[in-house]
Amino acid sequence: ATRLSGGENRPVSLPLSRIRVIMKSSPEVSSINQDALFLTAKATELFVQYLASYSYKHGRGKEKNALTYSDLSHTAEECETFQFLADILPKKILASKYLRMLEKEKQDGQVGKDNGEDEEEEDEEAVDEGVG
Repeated sequence: ATRLSGGENRPVSLPLSRIRVIMKSSPEVSSINQDALFLTAKATELFVQYLASYSYKHGRGKEKNALTYSDLSHTAEECETFQFLADILPKKILASKYLRMLEKEKQDGQVGKDNGEDEEEEDEEAVDEGVG
């Protein structure tokens, strides 16, 4: 199962010990067969290669002759196959833009609370008027 391809020294590039640790972190896994470990490592490598090549081909990487994080995040957001990675590869935003978003949410929350309090006061007044 440890065939070498293309004159490589190692059958897989990813460290098998780290993959074993990740696999054992699942409570359902008690032992890991060496073949299953190798196949998981190889499948992971192939997946990463596919993600990188797809992102390069469909992103701006061709223009710059480079694969960028934004290419990967765009692929995760736009391609249905990779949408499960959208939380792991979010689009980058500037800190200043993020702070403005937080400030806006905070203001919107205050406005919502203020409106809610006003409505409660109006409801109490309506009840008082109806009783008297």
